[in-house]
Order: sequence, then C-alpha cells, then structure tokens
Amino acid sequence: KESEIHLFRKYFEELEIGDQWITGKHTVTEADIVNFANLSWDHFYAHTDVTSLEGTTFTQRVAHGYFVLSMAAGLFVDPGKGPVLLNYGLEECRFTKPVYAGMTLGVRLTVKEKLPVDPKKEDVIHKGIVKFLVDVFDETGETVAIATILTMVQKRVSS
Repeated sequence: KESEIHLFRKYFEELEIGDQWITGKHTVTEADIVNFANLSWDHFYAHTDVTSLEGTTFTQRVAHGYFVLSMAAGLFVDPGKGPVLLNYGLEECRFTKPVYAGMTLGVRLTVKEKLPVDPKKEDVIHKGIVKFLVDVFDETGETVAIATILTMVQKRVSS
C-alpha cells in the first residue's frame, strides 16, 4: 500500500511490510552518462564509445548500472535527518534492461523485511534493520533495475 508519509520519516515500529513510496522521476541525459563515467572512472566502451556498439546488445550509449542505482537512491532518499540512520548494505541487485539517454526513470520503494536488533548497553539509539525492495522502472512501467537495500532505522521506544 502506498504511504502518505515518506518511508524515511517513519520509525522502525511504524513501518509495515508492503508499505510503499513511489518517487518523482528523472530523465537520463547523455551528460549523466558521461559525467558518471568520469566520476566513477568506469569508461567501459558501452558507456563511452558509441562507435564500438556494433555486434553488441546495445543500440546506443548505455547508462552504467551503478549510475541507475545511484540515481535511484537520489530519488528515494528523503534528505532530512530522521529515523533512517544509515544505509547498511545492499543485497540482490540486477540490471534488467538497458537504460539510454532520454529514458525517464522512477522508483517504487517497498518495505520487504524488518529485522530487530538487540540493543547493547552502550547503544544510545535503539534501532532495527529494514530491507527495502528498490524497483527502478522506466516510462513504460518496465523494471530496469531491482535491488534490496538495507537501512538502519531508529526505534521510537527503547526496548
């Protein structure tokens, strides 16, 4: 079910499996692809050399999968300080469809699993781990990337 409140504004106890947030969208540009290649130092030919694509699966310069994932984070993160404390890791990540300049992407962020964390005496903040399914989709609604991210989320009450 789609939440009226951004999921990053909810405490561990308030998040329910299936809660969902759908982000705004971003249209990928050639500059995004080139800038990410320069920033990441990933100059794989499919991202940087359009003259080398003959005989490949790509029809034009393709966006880096990690750009798509990074851009997705930029779309789904709520930047303010809140109950989500940090990104704890990443599981299961697949890039399922090439992303080209001109494609418009959005993200469907869904609470997938909640893992309580036993507090330690020295813990100032009581927390749990929340696994979110990150479904990056294009303007046709088709998934282009899918991943599970783990976040550390503050508990409202001490346990």
